[in-house]
Amino acid sequence: MIEQILDAAELLFSQHGLYGVTLKDVAKHVGVHHTLINYYFDDKKALFDQVFARRAVVTSERRMRMLEEYEKASKGKPTVEGALRAFLDTDLDLYIEGGEGWRNYAALASQVANTPGWGAQMMDEHFDPVVLRLVGILKKALPDAAAEDIFWGYHFVTGALVLTLARTGRIDELSGGLCRSDDFVAVKERMSSFMAAGFMAICKQRMPAAH
Repeated sequence: MIEQILDAAELLFSQHGLYGVTLKDVAKHVGVHHTLINYYFDDKKALFDQVFARRAVVTSERRMRMLEEYEKASKGKPTVEGALRAFLDTDLDLYIEGGEGWRNYAALASQVANTPGWGAQMMDEHFDPVVLRLVGILKKALPDAAAEDIFWGYHFVTGALVLTLARTGRIDELSGGLCRSDDFVAVKERMSSFMAAGFMAICKQRMPAAH
């Protein structure tokens, strides 16, 4: 029953956000009385937090493992694109292979990531360790780059990822159907290469000139 409740809440939260859903809405979607939801969860925020944490731990642990494996395989010579692929492709694979539940979570995560205050705090709590591991590898790949440029680069990466996960449909309209916002395979083929080039551009332009 818990999984049914979490699945229903995930779908509803992904569509309407934290404040657009009530516990009664979740109960109705599951087909139970709302008192059953209250039995398992103290309030709506407690339900929301568990919905978010359920998949956050999966993607965070998978990406951490892939970053560790990549760093070991690179033998001290990581590349920007290699690090980004370990981080981005691993996450995108979940949305490609994981079915509609994971895609609902993707939309939900994009909302949380763009919410100041409590949303940013949730992202910090669940994802800071894996993000900082990525940043550490990027610093090894670009040892002469300014630290702020690497953090800005990550900022731009996560912005593009979050927009992609939101599946707004805007690129579908702009491209006349050539591109689809739910085509995570197409995104995976392009995003890491695109972002790696951006990292190199902003970092190299500020690196000290060689003598």
